[in-house]
Amino acid sequence: MSKPGTPSQSGTPSLLLRRQLAELTKHPVEGFSAGLVDDNNLFEWEVLIIGPPDTLYEGGFFKARLSFPPEFPLLPPKMRFITPMWHPNIYADGLVCISILHPPGDDQYGYEEASERWLPVHTIQSILLSVISLLSSDTPNLDSPANVDAAKEVRTDLAGYKKKVRRLVRRSAEEAFD
Repeated sequence: MSKPGTPSQSGTPSLLLRRQLAELTKHPVEGFSAGLVDDNNLFEWEVLIIGPPDTLYEGGFFKARLSFPPEFPLLPPKMRFITPMWHPNIYADGLVCISILHPPGDDQYGYEEASERWLPVHTIQSILLSVISLLSSDTPNLDSPANVDAAKEVRTDLAGYKKKVRRLVRRSAEEAFD
């Protein structure tokens, strides 16, 4: 019996998470690896994203956490990079801000269509591929940035922005092999 307020390990969310973990283990996807932080908790995953080729992030190894709510798959997980990141759509604390991870329904600010936001059909694979796509984009979304300073730097000093990202990429690669 789980404590009140903690996710049940035997309900539908954990069954779905267990199935997705088995699928990713059996059929790994190029560009990332994912697994449980702790074998006894299906709701906390650790992720390693490999910097996509031919991008600013190429050569980097970026660690992140996926935290699933008890209401999963009705509500999306939160994804937070542990590796320091510098990107307009990633908050300074590492929290990833992309449509697919926003709660379902209409966007109160009018930036996103409901169809762009979380849907229960999304999988861990689709989330991580969306994040890889975010890192692969030459033009980050600057309309509603999560990291205003990074967005401002993209607009005013693109060379400085790229230099800062490359420095973080180098550091991530060094730390991956420490």
